[in-house]
Amino acid sequence: MRVNELVSLPVRLHGIELGTVEETLVDSQVDRIVGFEVSCRDDARRFVAFAVVDVRPAELALESALTLIDERDLDYYRTRARRLSELGYGDPWIDADGVIHEALSAA
Repeated sequence: MRVNELVSLPVRLHGIELGTVEETLVDSQVDRIVGFEVSCRDDARRFVAFAVVDVRPAELALESALTLIDERDLDYYRTRARRLSELGYGDPWIDADGVIHEALSAA
């Protein structure tokens, strides 16, 4: 899946929209997605780990609302990860393990 398709995807729990992806957070050492910063419908920002979401073409699906980490703990992830939007990729895509790859040129 192309990474830019992840931004603005709805985050849903059993079909109920909890929020939307605002930012993709990447491991500080390797180019692998750690998780997502989610803007929730109650105007809070929360973190959800890549490992607990089911990435689907039209949503990030959760099995439990308890996997959304509260806004007061979001800074922990912000300070230990990099924002994908700041890494300078042209058209990145991810594999099933969340590893980021750069799109290859057609030339």
